[in-house]
Amino acid sequence: MKRSFPVEFVYQIIALLVAVIFVHTLYVVWVRPEATQILAEQVARVQADPDYVPERSVFVIVRDHEQEACFILMLWALAIMGFKGVQTSKERRLLERRLVPVSEGTRILPRDVREYARQIQALPDLEKRLLLPRSLLAALHRFGATQNIQDVSDTAHGLCESESERLESELSMVRYIAWAIPSIGFLGTVRGIGEALGQAYKAVAGDISGVTQSLGVAFNSTFVALLISIVLMFLLHQLQLRQERLILDTESYLDEHLIRHLNVS
Repeated sequence: MKRSFPVEFVYQIIALLVAVIFVHTLYVVWVRPEATQILAEQVARVQADPDYVPERSVFVIVRDHEQEACFILMLWALAIMGFKGVQTSKERRLLERRLVPVSEGTRILPRDVREYARQIQALPDLEKRLLLPRSLLAALHRFGATQNIQDVSDTAHGLCESESERLESELSMVRYIAWAIPSIGFLGTVRGIGEALGQAYKAVAGDISGVTQSLGVAFNSTFVALLISIVLMFLLHQLQLRQERLILDTESYLDEHLIRHLNVS
């Protein structure tokens, strides 16, 4: 049996590597140098003017390693969802085509199954792997074998249901990433609070700069992680909605363009 090349797996690995390289390069070249410069300027101004209140900077908020990891995972999840979205669009474009050319009032008899099946089998290999051609072929073959319309309906809808479960399971990695990002943010919170407690003796002596900087790490990492998680979950639900609509529209297509035309006599 010919095994298909794991395109999606390779794509995910490459997407992760690209995300790591891109985000880390951005942090090394731009984000951390800018954050360091801004912090140095703020320290100098505070020393010169005790009443000066430092402004919050985006570079300072996102400069730590936890935020970097969150952005890497965000880009990886977006790449995976983009791949799924493109696949869903390809599936949906097939619904606009008449793969079983049956005019209104025409009946499909068991002896006609091979003729209609050959038209679907003539599609390019990439299209034949999609849900609609597979469902049509399964339904036609079932009708030719059993000559039972109810069996055809059960087969077609069962295939759509299994496809829905497959699509649901393939989003498990994105769900894991959406869960992992806030967890990484909380790790930053723990690290920041731990560093702040480690510098408590300086605060007792009157120098609270180290404590406030560590607390900034704690709260900034959680803030960024939760914000990214909110965006990812919204996009994930939109993708799930598109996939669910695809399954429902495919079932409607099968009923409208094939099953209602079947006739055993």
